[in-house]
Amino acid sequence: MASIQLFALVLIYICVFFTLCLAGDPFVYYDWEVSYITASPLGVPQQVIAINKKFPGPIVNVTTNNNVVVNVSNALDEELLITWNGIQHRRNSWQDGVLGTTCPIPVGWNFTYQFQVKDQIGSFFYFPSIKFQRASGGYGGIIVNNRAVIAVPFGPPDGDITILIGDWYTQNHTALRRALSAGKDLGMPDGVLINGKGPYQYNRTLVPDGIDYETFNVEAGKTYRIRIHNVGISTSLNFRIQGHNLLLVETEGTYTVQQNYTNLDIHVGQSYSFLVTMDQNASTDYYVVASARFVNESLWKRVTGVGILHYSNSKGKAAGPLPDSPNDFYDKTFSMNQARSIRTNTSAGAARPNPQGSFKYGSINVTDVYVLKNEPPVTINGKRRTILSGISYVNPDTPIRLADWFRLKGVYTLDFPNRPLTGSPRMSSSVINATYRGFMEVILQNNDTTIQTYHMDGYAFFVVGMDFGEWTENSRSTYNKWDGVSRCTTQVFPGAWTAILVSLDNVGVWNLRTQNLDSWYLGQEVYVRIVNPEATNKTELPIPDNAIFCGQLKDRKQPPHNTVKSSSPSVSDRRLSRQFFNLLMLLFAVISMFR
Repeated sequence: MASIQLFALVLIYICVFFTLCLAGDPFVYYDWEVSYITASPLGVPQQVIAINKKFPGPIVNVTTNNNVVVNVSNALDEELLITWNGIQHRRNSWQDGVLGTTCPIPVGWNFTYQFQVKDQIGSFFYFPSIKFQRASGGYGGIIVNNRAVIAVPFGPPDGDITILIGDWYTQNHTALRRALSAGKDLGMPDGVLINGKGPYQYNRTLVPDGIDYETFNVEAGKTYRIRIHNVGISTSLNFRIQGHNLLLVETEGTYTVQQNYTNLDIHVGQSYSFLVTMDQNASTDYYVVASARFVNESLWKRVTGVGILHYSNSKGKAAGPLPDSPNDFYDKTFSMNQARSIRTNTSAGAARPNPQGSFKYGSINVTDVYVLKNEPPVTINGKRRTILSGISYVNPDTPIRLADWFRLKGVYTLDFPNRPLTGSPRMSSSVINATYRGFMEVILQNNDTTIQTYHMDGYAFFVVGMDFGEWTENSRSTYNKWDGVSRCTTQVFPGAWTAILVSLDNVGVWNLRTQNLDSWYLGQEVYVRIVNPEATNKTELPIPDNAIFCGQLKDRKQPPHNTVKSSSPSVSDRRLSRQFFNLLMLLFAVISMFR
């Protein structure tokens, strides 16, 4: 009897041991080859950047706390980096995929990104971050689903649809960046793409024959979650679906106060998700429209993206004129008020059970204040450049985070000013030296003539205020200190300011940039360096084993870099193999005991 009891206890121990071995957050794996293909989204054959021969690339569909492993093989003819727009990379700026943290993936090499979508939900996207490559594609959507145990503030939708919109040129990215480097403007885009396709022929004069357009198949009476991302270069777009309301429910990881819109301005780099109920006459199709904002519409008519919403039992084509966009070319107040109306749903949870509104940001003392002011392009040392606070950023040959890790000197400077410089603008690798666990206020002052959107890697920030004119200390009296939306990309209207608050709890080196690709390419960015001063720093993951070295570190031993998928087992596979071996040894010992 005692032997049976002992045997039972040992079996229980084995089960517990096995459960612990297999416990932990799941891994999700992707293998990508990034290469050129020929496509004709606007009827003109051109070279675009594809992932696994697809343009746009595949959707990364994961769940909160998943570990994401993406093996990227660079089959382009130039270096490559992929950045994960809105993914916070907790304690892991090594995986951010920008030049301040990571050396580019050389031609013919591969690099495996590994990061966790820790305590995140929502709608994001990825794209190539260097050499103006996003202008040729290489982008795709990211969906981070809630865990099943966490309540969502709306019923389960009947389907999930990702829509990538953006302005597009029939010249590829190399020609566009040559034009920028030569001091030229890009000029008006050739069109707007929806999921990599051109417009439906709603007008034979404006849209030629033979254009492939996107169709979204739906069923009458059902409700779909539609995730919209503006992946374009520099054009703000207005999104709308003929005859249908857009119920806004989430933006860039935050559940919002649920409001119906007939149309919404989506600026470069921004992401939203809506619930759309198919409650219209199901016998016809409907237009899905993305059109340029704040432009002369008589000149920009051809720069309109049009797709088709197709009911399963539809018998007729979409008809009539396109649904109207707001008519406020000379007055951007409507759009600003629309932006102000987007607020956090403080009664909803997010990735964790506690309500996201419980973070009382309005009562936290600010430790750092930075006024980042941009202006129209300037000439510095004979080159056309863009600036933030009088500084046009120059990427050093050695990434900032690598320079810190190996204690290299002179790679960058920690002298970025809190207030805009008053002298002549300069080119520099100047970095913001932020306070770990501080609470930073950033005022984005746009003295240019076009809308700019700004993004901060590694963080979501609270958008607490925006208005026309110059920001002053008195502007704080207008801040929303309770339910300002938390997101990672915000618009700044021309001749206006936007104020954000961010809690600096994520160590690393993080990119703060304009999402407008032309302005970014010419220097409108800065890095925020957040270092834990403790002697034993356990708040950041160590440098990855597969780190690529460049600049002053180029002679260090490099990781294996062939683009052929390795047949050797992954780290996860090896860990499971060891656990299985230990289990077998334990079972062998138990069997021996009872012989």
